[in-house]
Amino acid sequence: MFETAFTFKNDYDISDLLEIVKILRSENGCPWDKVQTHESIRSDLIEETYEVCEGIDKDSPEMLREELGDLLLQIVFHTQIEREKGNFVFSDVCDDICKKLIERHPHVFGSVKVENEDEVLKNWDAIKKKSKKQENYSDTLESIPKTFPALIRGDKICRRASRAGICEKDAVSALKNLADEINSLADSIENSTNADCADNTQLYQEKMGEILLRTCEADRLLKVDSEKALTYASQRFTKSFKAAEEQISAGGRKLDELSEEELGGIQKRIFSGETAIR
Repeated sequence: MFETAFTFKNDYDISDLLEIVKILRSENGCPWDKVQTHESIRSDLIEETYEVCEGIDKDSPEMLREELGDLLLQIVFHTQIEREKGNFVFSDVCDDICKKLIERHPHVFGSVKVENEDEVLKNWDAIKKKSKKQENYSDTLESIPKTFPALIRGDKICRRASRAGICEKDAVSALKNLADEINSLADSIENSTNADCADNTQLYQEKMGEILLRTCEADRLLKVDSEKALTYASQRFTKSFKAAEEQISAGGRKLDELSEEELGGIQKRIFSGETAIR
């Protein structure tokens, strides 16, 4: 065990966390921690963020508290790496975000008057665009990180494009155009041979991409979060699938023993989220 100059307490705060990570990264610290880089723990930051989201989805204060701590550790860890390089320290990170919040809330910390949430967001976007030196709408689209999950990025692209007037008129129009795209692709596949389908994989990928982006646009107009919608649908699907398999097993059969007709009916119910298979 490494000897470290550290004061043990009953209750710790952020200054203690900063010191603990500093010790872990020190010469006499942890062999694993001290060799990590931004790149080596990059995925950990993403995973911890998703685990925070799971705590929110489960409405679990205990899980949320723990996962927020894990996420905070990632922030402190990355900051410590930069501190060792002499680039910035944790107080700089705090200073930056405080100044950003003050700057982007002139209706709270300044004399700007707003009537509603929409005006707040409009001001926020204008201030953000100016601070990041975004001179046109294309700049705002290109600034969306390419590392975002595709649906989250698609949502943001549609929202920002709509500010330039590049958008569907309403949700009904968006859904009709989405249906037209889906039907067009279905007709194309139906009229193709198996060989054609194999040769057109890239084309189908592009078409499915367009369909998914149009879905994001429809979600925007319906005020639906695409990522959340698919997440919850996947959870319902998994729950329904499990229920179906358990019911079939209780009858002494297995899924792969069912006829195509039986599977078709079950599939329809699973996709709709039904847990009882009639």
